[in-house]
Amino acid sequence: MTESAKAAPRRRHAQANRRRILDVARETLSADPETTVDDIARAAGIARRTLYGHFAGREDLVNALAVEAVESLRQAFVEERNPAEPADLALARYILAVWGIGDRFRMLIALGRRDPDGDIRGALTPVRDLAGELLAQGQRDGVFADHLPAPVLAHVMESVVVSMLESVNDETWEGSAPAAATAVLLAVGRTRPEAEAVLRHLRTGGSRP
Repeated sequence: MTESAKAAPRRRHAQANRRRILDVARETLSADPETTVDDIARAAGIARRTLYGHFAGREDLVNALAVEAVESLRQAFVEERNPAEPADLALARYILAVWGIGDRFRMLIALGRRDPDGDIRGALTPVRDLAGELLAQGQRDGVFADHLPAPVLAHVMESVVVSMLESVNDETWEGSAPAAATAVLLAVGRTRPEAEAVLRHLRTGGSRP
């Protein structure tokens, strides 16, 4: 057997270990943001040195989770985006798609509060830029409020989403994707009836009023 053939199973094993570490870290940190690297290694059923073979420490592990979250959000935006669709429909469709992703990575919000010097929110810049482009289009079309520049409105929208996720973390609100989409549409200038019409359209696939 060639060295290349021998290395392939080792690479697959290493990739599987990394995937397991990330999955377990997300679960354990969601349950307890104070979870240590030792706790994560124990929960993953691996030796501590194995975890350190993939991640330099807890901060490196959390950063890897943040990168995954941002990439998932970016991919959802790209997959859901239809340039021919009205901006309010596109925005609501995106929020509905990412709410589950946001819920999956809610612990990053909690960790961000515990580590104010970290850059978890800074990691969201690529997604924020995409949202800003959509909001700018909606402003040009007269769909979204234009009292704020689109990049600023994107920050407002992000703050609304983060606040809702924090409320779920704090167990002060159960949260739901439709409620989140409605809140975002209201934040960017749609009225309650308009937001409800958008969500009704997405549920039924019917014609716009």
